[in-house]
Amino acid sequence: MRKLLFSAMIGGLTLVSCTSDDTPTPGGNEIEIPANYTFERDNSSTVSYDGQTARLQMTSELLSNFTDFDNASEELLLNMFTNENDPFSNASLNESSKSVKSKVAASKLYFSTNNVESAEIKADFDNWITVQMNEVASSKDKLAEAGQAGQIADGDAVRYVDSKGLEMNQAFAKSLIGGLVVDQMLNNYLSSAVLDEGDNRTNNDQKIVEEGKVYTTMEHKWDEAYGYLYGDPSIPSEDPNSALGDNEDNLLFKYMGRVEGDEDFAGIAEETFEAFKTGRAAIVAGDYQTRDEQVAIIRENISEIIGIRAIYYMQAGKNALAANDFGGAFHDLSEGFGFIYSLRFTNKPGTNMPYLSKEKVDMFTEQLLEGNGFWDVTPETLDSISEEIAAAFDFSVAEAAE
Repeated sequence: MRKLLFSAMIGGLTLVSCTSDDTPTPGGNEIEIPANYTFERDNSSTVSYDGQTARLQMTSELLSNFTDFDNASEELLLNMFTNENDPFSNASLNESSKSVKSKVAASKLYFSTNNVESAEIKADFDNWITVQMNEVASSKDKLAEAGQAGQIADGDAVRYVDSKGLEMNQAFAKSLIGGLVVDQMLNNYLSSAVLDEGDNRTNNDQKIVEEGKVYTTMEHKWDEAYGYLYGDPSIPSEDPNSALGDNEDNLLFKYMGRVEGDEDFAGIAEETFEAFKTGRAAIVAGDYQTRDEQVAIIRENISEIIGIRAIYYMQAGKNALAANDFGGAFHDLSEGFGFIYSLRFTNKPGTNMPYLSKEKVDMFTEQLLEGNGFWDVTPETLDSISEEIAAAFDFSVAEAAE
């Protein structure tokens, strides 16, 4: 692997891996890192991220209805997005106070003083639902062509695209990885503005727990970031990477597994998990320097996953177009479109800024959809976008495209 090293191990601190064979080292700034993501107080687990699991479940049911033209409707999908009017088959989700839309483009770091852009992003997601259940649904039995929505073959699969070749379900799902999961993880719950808000540090140092709970507020905020990545019910909460290749997650964890499978990036899943465990253990120990070092690791790794998959799909789409496989190309480019959209929500450590600006991301999506969109896009455009994304990160187009 290119670079992945557990940075906390070189920080001059005494980190204690609390496996069955280890004995804590006396003295120094000790942090007890459990083998799994297991933290307890008075024999009760202090780990809690039910709200994140609920939103991931809501997303799964929403996405499963995106191409069910016989039973779903624009109203149903919009209700699922906002969790209004009991839209879910799972009654517990209907009873939940949570919704997906309320957390889209809603991080404290990027959007607390940027309500205009936040509203524009939410409107994009609404629009993808509207186009799917109107323009695409009404043409689902027609063959797609430039300027005409409809269906297009992709091997044995049938893809449904708009007049530019874009699959709305892929645009929605892959953009939600950034707009919901990455933004909430990196720019909200792992931000100093949330972790250290108000009396959080003092209360954490004094082990003052939230009313009626067994965790401190800072512990819980960290767990909520963890829950957006590892919170799907199909993922074992304590040892998530054991399900890296066998889970039902539809968002970020699924694509962490895909990136882990590329030998150029092997180890990224383990390093991210270790950073989550170490950061949580550092909070328990009141070591905020080590906590913040883990935030930097998580921000870099998660952001890289978005960049890697954006390039991967641009290059896969280019290759499929060269083979006149328009169905396969449009599917790849639709996924890539969503990952490019998600770049807006990445966070470059030390900057509190995304790896690529909003203006640059907007330029890429406009280039992809210019004129007849994917029907007209050139290999030069796909290569140019890929090169610019790679230049913003520490990897090459060739590494990401494999």
